[in-house]
Amino acid sequence: MSAPALLRSTYALLGPELLDAIEQHGQYVEAPAGTTLVREGQFVKVVPLVLFGTVKVFTKAEDKELLLYYIRPAESCVMSFAAGMGDEPSKIVAVAEEDTTLWLLPVAQLRQWVTQHPRINLLFFHQYNQRYAELIDTINALLFGRLDQRVLQYLREKSRLKSEAVLQLRHRQIAQDLGTAREVVTRVMKRLEQEGKIKQGEGRIEIL
Repeated sequence: MSAPALLRSTYALLGPELLDAIEQHGQYVEAPAGTTLVREGQFVKVVPLVLFGTVKVFTKAEDKELLLYYIRPAESCVMSFAAGMGDEPSKIVAVAEEDTTLWLLPVAQLRQWVTQHPRINLLFFHQYNQRYAELIDTINALLFGRLDQRVLQYLREKSRLKSEAVLQLRHRQIAQDLGTAREVVTRVMKRLEQEGKIKQGEGRIEIL
């Protein structure tokens, strides 16, 4: 499927007139896994629409990271949208979790589209609602959840995103995403393995 056809099928809810404008003024981009799309502190000039793949959005404090949410196909980044529309520096980092294709919307055009094509607001209103719920879940997990539950939920979400029961993943990456120490994650993973919930190998984790 061509890029414009993928755009139109993935974001059909935006309607043909707005999709014509997006195709004319936007930019199709292929981002290999690990590509940094948004850096903390930069002024956002484009807002991504994900066509294929997954983008990880997280915040950083000193040498620690905290996973906020993932952006999947048919979704966008509300934090980038808010920073771009407000002409404010980004508070988050966005990185391609896997090979990802995107259509980038110029903020200058987006400011016009929110009034000229109100349908685009439905996309971002839905995203705000979804991300707010996810952030509340994250806060609740941080304040009240046990770490083993957070780790297991993290692994299940990763597995669902990738449609894989076996993840190529190391303890250090889990610790970075959950904002904790690798040694702590290693202890938790050993306990989960003893409980029969996961099986570990060299750089791989199977969810049972």
